[in-house]
Amino acid sequence: MKRTPKSAFFIVAILISVLVYTALFGVYTRYGDRMDTVIRGVGDIRWGIDIQGGVDVTFGPVDANIETTADQLDGVKTIIEQRLVSKNITDYEAYTDAANNQVIVRFPWSSTEETPEEAVAEIGQTAMLEFHIGSDTDDDGKPTGALVLNGNDVESATAQYQQTDEQSTGEYVVVLNLKDSGKKAFADATRKQYNNGSNSGTISIWLDKDMISNPTVNAVIDNGVAVISGNFADYQEAKELADLITSGALPFEIEATSLGSISPTMGSSALRSMAIAAAIAMALVVVIMVLFYRLPGVVASIALCGQMALSIAAISGYFAVFDSFTMTLPGVAGLILSIGIGVDCNVITAESVRDEIRAGKTIDSAIRSGSKNSFWAIFDGNITVLIVAAVLMGVFGSSNGLFGLLFSWFPVSTTGSVYSFGYTLLIGVITNFIMGVWASRLMLRSISRLKIFRKPWFYGGERA
Repeated sequence: MKRTPKSAFFIVAILISVLVYTALFGVYTRYGDRMDTVIRGVGDIRWGIDIQGGVDVTFGPVDANIETTADQLDGVKTIIEQRLVSKNITDYEAYTDAANNQVIVRFPWSSTEETPEEAVAEIGQTAMLEFHIGSDTDDDGKPTGALVLNGNDVESATAQYQQTDEQSTGEYVVVLNLKDSGKKAFADATRKQYNNGSNSGTISIWLDKDMISNPTVNAVIDNGVAVISGNFADYQEAKELADLITSGALPFEIEATSLGSISPTMGSSALRSMAIAAAIAMALVVVIMVLFYRLPGVVASIALCGQMALSIAAISGYFAVFDSFTMTLPGVAGLILSIGIGVDCNVITAESVRDEIRAGKTIDSAIRSGSKNSFWAIFDGNITVLIVAAVLMGVFGSSNGLFGLLFSWFPVSTTGSVYSFGYTLLIGVITNFIMGVWASRLMLRSISRLKIFRKPWFYGGERA
């Protein structure tokens, strides 16, 4: 077996140190009075309403005299929720007020990002609905097929239950009613895409440049009434598609009729107290690990710091490919729980190595055997937590998200604080595998090659 270089410990330790510093404090550049963010730190985390407060906004029709329906208001609510989730804002509240033709939304807001007015304008802009021939896209993800219809050509979209045969079996469908302006264009498009065989084409439906459905054309539709039967699992799934179509086919524009702020239920002082408590707890864990497990405890402490920093980085938007995530109190709880899982992972390995040392094995053999014997116990425990976190994100997250699709047979509840808990728990398990399993073992194998640490006592053995 190829031996681990002695320098590996120092390289990994330095990289973890850099990660800890940048994840906590960020990296910024200043040009005169302007400060630009290069790497986001803890100060750039978007905190939830319960910690930092947020924005309370009411949306209504631009024309106050227009009459709206419950389905149209549900459509507005649906598209606003979709836009919030796309910005990784999961700690929000949204509900309709049909009596006053309003949709009321509350969501967290961070002063490090756009102003409240800019955020409200972005989530409240009128949705753009388009129907295109086929589903091909260009390099920018835009549809390349010919435009068939837009939102102005759609009269309504409703979820219904229809019978499919004489045995009274049925399915949930979305019934699409077109205005006179779109009937001829849709008839021509379905005639072009329809094939009596099995190779009929599709007409894709796009909302805000995202494809929300791609139904196959099964008949020429010249009466302006189309039925989308996509094997919907239940009424709610069909209604979600109908609401998305309705939101882009609203016969009126919406605007923010009121805008206010929400006070946090905790406050900044409570957040500081949590940070101090976390720092004290981390320090105590490090002391206990070093006292009980000696050198493996030192290595484990470095790995735990790396795990904490990597988890924070995944929340703050440290990596440019990921947006900042909304951090709520349950999210903080998930992060703390994941650190506890990381401690357990390192304890299992350290105990296993100490047992091998006390059984009379050499240092190299004890580290190799201890790491191998403890792996599957760590793997089983982490995979169990990983599954739980994925289910929480699937059930309490967006139905259009990755985990929502994986667990689509579950009844979708709502995005919010439970989703935040599942997210931080999932991130914690992944970072535990990176730091607690891979990095800590690499560092231990490396540092054990240094002459000064070639004594069994450093690994839990008796002093010679």
